[in-house]
Amino acid sequence: MSLFLNQEDGYYSLTTTGVIAFIVIIAVLVILTAFFRKKENDETTNVKTFSARQLVFSAAALALGFVTSYVKIIDMPWGGSVTLCSMLFVTLIGYWFGPKIGLTAGFAYGILQFLQDGGGFILSPLQVLMDYIFAFAALGLSGFFSRKKNGLIKGYLFATFVRGLFHTIGGYLYWMEYMPESFPKSLSFLYPFAYNYSYLLAEAFITVVILSFSPVRNAMTRVKTLATE
Repeated sequence: MSLFLNQEDGYYSLTTTGVIAFIVIIAVLVILTAFFRKKENDETTNVKTFSARQLVFSAAALALGFVTSYVKIIDMPWGGSVTLCSMLFVTLIGYWFGPKIGLTAGFAYGILQFLQDGGGFILSPLQVLMDYIFAFAALGLSGFFSRKKNGLIKGYLFATFVRGLFHTIGGYLYWMEYMPESFPKSLSFLYPFAYNYSYLLAEAFITVVILSFSPVRNAMTRVKTLATE
């Protein structure tokens, strides 16, 4: 269709050139944001930028989350999958550093997921926001539980639930026509909810079971201490 977009069966997806252009735009925005944050920080001591430690731990967690998102235990037909605890690594950032950094990291992860899918199926800007940007940014909401007892599990479950809400809203708006004929028509209003939470809750169950083991809990506590000391 164009240099940046392909069109097939009424759907749009990014071409290779489009993906590269998207990455360049994001990189420029990140550089400009960093520049203005530094300039603002030079002018007032009340504004704090992310520390080097926070950047390093956040980058490592995002990298682990992105890599494990390729390890799919169950791959759903219309998007979504049960992965090797990929959401956990993103929610860890909020758990370590709070919601501000957590949401920022989740936003970045959403962009990575969008690019991982080759630009996905672009039905509208709102669909991209619901399926990628808002949904994955929601994983940073774990930061609101960073100081609570059992905060990692509580934050992880809450963030997973909110991610599912965004996917479900997108499902109602854009994906209802893909409902299987075998799904009861009288319960069609439940289809987006059932579809999205089927894989999200399956991965959440696996992750919570892993986190329930004492060695894992102790390791998570030590890592948080290293990240925040």
